[in-house]
Amino acid sequence: MRLYAAAVYVFLYGPISLIVLFSFNAGRHAASFECCSTMWYGRTFQNTFLLEALATSLIVASTTAVLATIMGTMASIALQRVRGGLRLLFDALTYTAIVIPGIVIGIATLVALVTAFGFLNPVLDALWPAGTAPSLQLGYGSVIAAHTLFTMALVIVIVRARIQGMDRALIEASADLYATPWRTFRQITLPQIFPAVMSGFLLSFTFSFDDFIIAFFVAGSKTTLPIYVFSSIRRGITPETNVIATMILAVSLTLLFVAQFLLRARTGKSGRPA
Repeated sequence: MRLYAAAVYVFLYGPISLIVLFSFNAGRHAASFECCSTMWYGRTFQNTFLLEALATSLIVASTTAVLATIMGTMASIALQRVRGGLRLLFDALTYTAIVIPGIVIGIATLVALVTAFGFLNPVLDALWPAGTAPSLQLGYGSVIAAHTLFTMALVIVIVRARIQGMDRALIEASADLYATPWRTFRQITLPQIFPAVMSGFLLSFTFSFDDFIIAFFVAGSKTTLPIYVFSSIRRGITPETNVIATMILAVSLTLLFVAQFLLRARTGKSGRPA
C-alpha cells in the first residue's frame, strides 16, 4: 500500500515538479533542459501582454472573492433560519452550483448575458437623454458575475459548516443583555466564523484566478492569465510558459495552505476547531 501510494503521488506531482524545474531552463527550448538560469523569469516580467493578463486576473479574482465572501456569508447566516422543504431546496441549489461542470456554467452564462444585452441595449438607446448610450457587452462584469456565482456556493458551504459548530450560548447571552442584532453579529458571531470567512475568501480568489473554462466563454475582449497561457501554448511552448505555470502554482498553493490553516484555526478558549 505504501508503494502504491508513493506511485500515485509521483504520477500526480511528478509532471508539476518538472514544470518548476524547467522554468529554470538556460536554453531556448522548453523540451530540452539546460541547467540552470533565471533569465526566463526576467523575460516573463518584461512581457507587457503577460502583465496585462496578470492585472486582469488579479482584478477579476479580487472582486470575485470580495463579492462571493460578502454574499456567501450573508446567505449562510440567513439559511440557518430556514427549515423544512425550503431548506432542502436551497441546499440542492447550493451544491448544484458546485457540481455543475465549468463548461456548462460558462455556456449558460454566455447565453443568458447575450440574451439580456440584446434586450437591454435597445432599451438604453431609447431612454438615453442625448448621444449614444453605453453598450452592455462582455468584459470584466461578465467574468466577475460568472465567477461569483460559482465561488459563492463554496463560501456558503464553508461558512455554514462553521456556523453549525458555533457556540450558540454566546449569541443567546448577547440577546439577554439587550445587544442589538448588528452588535451581536459584529462582536459575537463574526469573530467565531472569521476563520471560515477568510478561508472562503482565499478559496474564491484561488478558483477565480485559476479558472480558464468559464472565463474563456464570458471574458469577451479581456484576457485573463489562464487564457493567455492557453494562447501561448498554441503558438508553441517556451520556458516562459513554464515560468507562468510555476508562478500560478506558487500563488495557488500559498492561498490554499493559508485557507487550510484558517479552517483548522481554533477560536476563543473553547478549544473547538473552526
